[in-house]
Amino acid sequence: MSAQELTQVLKTSYAAFEHEEIIPIHQLKSRKDTYVMELFHGPTISFKDVGLAFLVNLVNFFLKRKNERLSLVVATTGDTGPATAYFSAGKSNLDAWILYPKDKITEEQKRQMTCLPHANIHPVGVANCLEGSDDLDSVIAKLYANKAFKDKVKLGSVNSINWGRIMMQTVHYFYGYFQVIDKPGEKINMSVPSGGFGNLCAGVLARKIGLPISKLIVANNKNACLHRIFSEGKFSKEDHIETPSSAIDILIPFNFWRYLYFCVDQDAGKIKAWVKQFQVTGTVEFDEQIFKNYSSGFLSHSAKDQETLDLIAQIYHKEDYLLDPHAAVSVCAADVYKDALSGEKTICLATAHPSKFPEAIRDALKTQNLPKAALHKSIEAQKTQCEKVYLCDNKHLESALIHAMEVNWDLVNS
Repeated sequence: MSAQELTQVLKTSYAAFEHEEIIPIHQLKSRKDTYVMELFHGPTISFKDVGLAFLVNLVNFFLKRKNERLSLVVATTGDTGPATAYFSAGKSNLDAWILYPKDKITEEQKRQMTCLPHANIHPVGVANCLEGSDDLDSVIAKLYANKAFKDKVKLGSVNSINWGRIMMQTVHYFYGYFQVIDKPGEKINMSVPSGGFGNLCAGVLARKIGLPISKLIVANNKNACLHRIFSEGKFSKEDHIETPSSAIDILIPFNFWRYLYFCVDQDAGKIKAWVKQFQVTGTVEFDEQIFKNYSSGFLSHSAKDQETLDLIAQIYHKEDYLLDPHAAVSVCAADVYKDALSGEKTICLATAHPSKFPEAIRDALKTQNLPKAALHKSIEAQKTQCEKVYLCDNKHLESALIHAMEVNWDLVNS
């Protein structure tokens, strides 16, 4: 890929972002040296736009060059799906199959997928996902293991299982760093709302490359899958809890294995053994040395629902600045460690626009009337548009998807 071609893909990818800076930085007034990195100014108003805008266009660039077609299949907790759908829409070399747990994402997030009229976008609402999107991930793993099916429909993904997503998200850590420092080499901290460890994995990569991040703060909600890993040395699966920060209601942070691989001298055998142990027993407890290796440079916090909502209200009433529930989890975690972080700047990642979570904002502000900051023109426009969606029960999902995807592939390629 030439520099000119790369530049064109980048320009195409970020042309639809509504803010001139792409990723503006907001300094909080009520907290010393604390900044919010607004990653939600893309067309689907979430941080997934930053990575997926480039990745989908990059994939499509090479597909067009090779004259090939790909079937993307992704599972979403509410943000990956809309971004994948938007950037794939209308691309003749791509079909996007987007699985979401029915009734476990917001109506606003759902409509960002189901209101797209493009023939190559296929949203699939899956009922009875007791473990949320983790149920969908397990079905996708089975589809990948089905070699005949995978080869026929040319299966691919732009979930964070795709290394290109992680690689591209690394960029915004560098960008945020250079916006807030006084001089190169200055150490800062980053607080990241996380469930699957994908965005944090990008932060780890940035730090390994050499970005002077002092502490990466793992900002978890009540599902606490990552908090257990970084506070107890325990990789375990507990019952799924629905929280106001629904996009990180994740039970199995599969990107953690990717990070751990670099902490055990890239010994794939160890990772494979731990994954197998987890699949059999549901728990892996790491020994003291392994825990020390991977937890160095990390802090973690599991934010309670009320803690999250109270912080949204507090900052809004004090500063007239509205956080979405995920950014609030990030700031909550930074608040917990404010004494340990004193003297260094902290960037809290805001991963979605508040308009995607109106019920959480109403609960936080104790009002039925949403403020202007909780509204977005794209969300409002979709409320009156037609929807198209496949509906399926989780217990039939694997066979139903195989049938639907094969029929579509045959039609498109006939």
